[in-house]
Amino acid sequence: MADMKILAVAVTLLACPVLVDACCGLYVAKSEADLYNRGSRVVVARDGERTVMTIVNDYGGAPAEFAMVVPVPVLLERDQIHLGETAPLDHLDAYTAARLHEQFDPDPCQMIRREAADQARGAEAVAGGRREQALGVRVEQRYAIGEYEIVMLTAEQSAGLATWLRGEGYVLNDGAAVTLAGHVRQGMHFFLVKVTLRERTGEGYDTLRPLQIAFESTGLSLPIRLGASNAEGPQDLVVFALTRGGRVEAANYPTVTMPTDVGLPVFVKEDPARFYAAVVDAQVAHSAADTVFLEYAGDLNACDPCTADPLADDELRALGVFWELSESEPQGVFSPNNPERSISLPRARNVFVTRLRLRPGAGTFPQDLVLRETADRASFQSRYLLRHAWEGSTACEAARIYQAALPGRRERLAQTLADLTGEELSRIRAKMGLEAPEPAAPPAEKWWGRIWKD
Repeated sequence: MADMKILAVAVTLLACPVLVDACCGLYVAKSEADLYNRGSRVVVARDGERTVMTIVNDYGGAPAEFAMVVPVPVLLERDQIHLGETAPLDHLDAYTAARLHEQFDPDPCQMIRREAADQARGAEAVAGGRREQALGVRVEQRYAIGEYEIVMLTAEQSAGLATWLRGEGYVLNDGAAVTLAGHVRQGMHFFLVKVTLRERTGEGYDTLRPLQIAFESTGLSLPIRLGASNAEGPQDLVVFALTRGGRVEAANYPTVTMPTDVGLPVFVKEDPARFYAAVVDAQVAHSAADTVFLEYAGDLNACDPCTADPLADDELRALGVFWELSESEPQGVFSPNNPERSISLPRARNVFVTRLRLRPGAGTFPQDLVLRETADRASFQSRYLLRHAWEGSTACEAARIYQAALPGRRERLAQTLADLTGEELSRIRAKMGLEAPEPAAPPAEKWWGRIWKD
């Protein structure tokens, strides 16, 4: 019996800063050089009106010093802000990634089929005093946390806030100033995160250490327009939600599921990240511009197949899960590293995981994203099936019939991959070693066609 194998697609496309009721961050450069959001990943742990966010940002551009301005619904005290680690977020990213599930056809002569289930240092003082009062800007709090200096601002008018930021040497484009005005009218406060980064040689972007914020608010709202105002084109925005109830979806935009359980040519496993990036590109191109895509939903420890081991309780707490987890109740969980071995881990029954993706940009998502938690606890995974053909002998009639059907099956898989990714069908056929099918013979002329010639 051929061993069944599982291949996890660990794909992380760059996303823009995302916060619940405190998003998205606007990068403001301390020079005229370009600075834009390259991406970020954010985990939102929410129960009731309490929210904990873990944010990992990265940036693109030349300046070594910049700040991030984030609208928030409340003034944050020092003990509501914490520095985290990237490892738990990386684990969650891998755990919710798209899956490739390899299947192996059985020996047709035995009619046996088996399957198996498939992973910023520094601070600079903020000028205050009489100029702030004249501009209607108040510095409410200042905190030094690790490599961050955090300043909590309140602004009475957007023009004063924009002038204050420009007076500090930061550059605001017109789109950012307009978006700031909307948040000032809503009575939002502003969370200014100042960092000093050392650029990595030969790289155009870098990441910041995770920043965690805990606060209370009534709604789930992602102010994505501010972060998009200085983006370099559309951004991949990925939202991870950890909730006690059920799946999280967009309330003011359509939420659709990514394609799943689709059969594909086996060569896709050679570059799964490239494949899935092409799938996302094609889905965005063929959908409404304001579509939110569901990539994963499910109870923790309920993946099938799993691309990574489930998160442990200490990792969940590191990501902000503040409510009580379930009692340690052993549950069999499939190990991606050893398909023949089932491992036993505690089941965290009170954590439901949702992963959403969208691409805000100029002219799309005119309103900030509003999210809602539903009672739907149905599982969903972006899963793609790689089916290996039987390569044994044709010792029986069933095997000969099976072999005769393979060329047609491979052609259908090639066409499916072309439809899913937009890649040229001829290139896919070449990778699969397929010849283009013979063109169909023209239909025979009907007898009446010889009478009426138009």
